[in-house]
Amino acid sequence: MSHYPPTVAAAVVIANMIGTGVFTSLGFQLMDIQSAPVLMMLWVVGGLSALCGALSYAELGAALPKSGGEYHFLTEIYHPCAGFISGWVSATVGFAAPTALAALTLGSYLAASGLSVNPTWVATVAIVLLTTAHCTSHRRSGGTQTTFTLLKLFLILGFSAAALLLGSTDHQANFTWTSDSRALLGSGAFAVSLIYVNYAYSGWNAATYISGELTSPQKSLPWVLGISTTLVAVLYCLLNYVFLSVAPIDAMMGKVEIGVIAAEFAFGSTLGASMGLLLALLLISTISAMILAGPRVLQRIGQDYPRFAPLARQNRDGIPVTAILLQSAIALLFLWSASFEQILIFSGATMALNTFATVLGLFVLRWRAPDLRRPFRVSFYPITPLVFLGITGWTLVYIVLQRPVEALITAAILASGGVIYLLFRPTSGEAG
Repeated sequence: MSHYPPTVAAAVVIANMIGTGVFTSLGFQLMDIQSAPVLMMLWVVGGLSALCGALSYAELGAALPKSGGEYHFLTEIYHPCAGFISGWVSATVGFAAPTALAALTLGSYLAASGLSVNPTWVATVAIVLLTTAHCTSHRRSGGTQTTFTLLKLFLILGFSAAALLLGSTDHQANFTWTSDSRALLGSGAFAVSLIYVNYAYSGWNAATYISGELTSPQKSLPWVLGISTTLVAVLYCLLNYVFLSVAPIDAMMGKVEIGVIAAEFAFGSTLGASMGLLLALLLISTISAMILAGPRVLQRIGQDYPRFAPLARQNRDGIPVTAILLQSAIALLFLWSASFEQILIFSGATMALNTFATVLGLFVLRWRAPDLRRPFRVSFYPITPLVFLGITGWTLVYIVLQRPVEALITAAILASGGVIYLLFRPTSGEAG
């Protein structure tokens, strides 16, 4: 069976991270915070949290080198029930919901760029076509992913450079710190806005979902996670600096198509619409990466639970076709039944809780299995994982306090996963 090279894993991480969040979340953040330096600090804090999480996952992935991400980690560290709930979360919310969001944003950007298209139908076609590509072979699947990710990086750098060089600075936000802006740090508004930022950074863990299909995962995974996450953090800060520099805050507040708005102010309506069209193409690699990585969780569930065995079926090249088709079907269900903001908030909260439990498991695994071979150990332990747990835990508390409906939806998703586990868990004769 063939494997993915490390470059494909890096492409998956970068493409999973750079997607819907960075091109939509600024509009929501501006509803509560209009200070440019505080907004930039949000992306710095989010990047620090993501890097600390990625390095923690790198140790777990090197010590437990199998595909499946949190499902695999939590099964090994805590209990099969915890792993199953995590896999249920990943399948329903962690990948299917963001796939729907990214595809819908693609359609919305194309419509905002002047094309007479229905965003939902564009999203549907994108999901179907990319699902077809990833059901073929590792070579074609990996090539598709790497190509679209490189295109994304070149377009982001090109857009940023052109906007700063050619765009007007008449609308540039004030990046100077004041006493009022400093007061926002640590506030409830900052914590709630960090929810959107953390959602934008979600995906730094994507390579662990295909680690069992990587070449030399124990050596390559730490580098893939660390370098990819750092690169994305730099690009995020650059993009938001560009958005705040070329477009007025009032024009972006509460809007989804931030990239199109910024492009129109930087280059004029005609050229801006064309640039918005190019930015829309960036989302193709995000949709592609989620369709590639997420089904590996369903595949592991099929391998571990006989009653879900069809999910583990592979084609001749080792591609889990059934799992890919199921996740894409769930994404299409989200696409046609839920609102954009509702999906964004509760999926962000649920994924944050999932990663919180996993990074906490790093401490548990070191305590329970101190002699386990660890080809990579997280730097500055225990500070690194504690930084991630502190930032993520802080945002989760504010979700419960200020977004109780979304918190209840998250609790319902977790509870439903537990119920399904109790109903379908394997007996002692079926286990394995």
